Amino acid sequence: MSREWTEITVIGEDDTGLISEVTSSLFNRNVNILDINQAVRDGTFRMMMQVDTSEMVTTRPKFREDLEDLGERFDVEVQIEFPSDCQNRSIAVLVTKESHCLEVLLEAEDNGDLGADIEVVIGNHDHLQSLASKYDVPFHDIGDEKGTPDEERLLDLLSEYGVDLIALARFIRILSPEVVFRYESQIINVHPSLLPAFPGAAAYRQALEEGARIAGVTAHYVTTDLDQGPIITQRAFNIPPGATEEDMKRLGQPLEAEALLEAIQLHLDDELSVQFGRTELENPEETDAQLGAPDQLNQIIPDGPIDGFDETPIELDETATADD
Repeated sequence: MSREWTEITVIGEDDTGLISEVTSSLFNRNVNILDINQAVRDGTFRMMMQVDTSEMVTTRPKFREDLEDLGERFDVEVQIEFPSDCQNRSIAVLVTKESHCLEVLLEAEDNGDLGADIEVVIGNHDHLQSLASKYDVPFHDIGDEKGTPDEERLLDLLSEYGVDLIALARFIRILSPEVVFRYESQIINVHPSLLPAFPGAAAYRQALEEGARIAGVTAHYVTTDLDQGPIITQRAFNIPPGATEEDMKRLGQPLEAEALLEAIQLHLDDELSVQFGRTELENPEETDAQLGAPDQLNQIIPDGPIDGFDETPIELDETATADD
């Protein structure tokens, strides 16, 4: 009999006996644990499990009900995704005021190029409500008059819409560790610099002030360390002489949208793995993704001189990318 890979996530305050109760509950229902990962950060406990429910001796609704009852006893949140639940993955897009990334994502979903459904757009301002409405996507403004987001409401919405992936489409706010921890490896951001250079606010301005000749954008997984999560895709452009910050935005914003879209598609296609803090392609020879600069860049790199004893020229494959 083939396995039924089911994902169980338990999140809440750490409590003695919780792990034992969950694992015993699975054992008593003939559910086999395939993988388990647990951690505590800033007082929040998280356990992620992959289990095989193919020989489970109860129904799915009863299994879900029993685990949710267990979660209530320990005051933790239990999420269960059976194989059929995972077929149509859902995305929440977080935005502030800039429309370019959201527009590209909505258009890609409308054309069937995204590979998932954008279930909700969540903003800390209401500026992009009309754009979401144009594509018949629900919009929720969770910001106060200063744009400070209500993260309790955010977590409620993410749970309500059953979100599998969060895209930060120029969401100009730092998510708290609690949100990031709950959705680790499920949040993708796009930042207007070639990280790790120029993290934080006003990255284009930072590049100008430092006299950079080349700027760019980076799509990356979000971690609790600001703009330091594993890099997925990057794009670069030359900074024109005398460029202003507005010039930089004009050149960079189309690349921001492109890099974010590609990163999301790679994630949804399960083409990425994160190892030792960096992303790797599962099957690099089978992808046409442009992770970094265009292939044409490799064609103009000189063959030498090169230090060292081995003077054999480096053979650069036409399909190579800047990440190779």
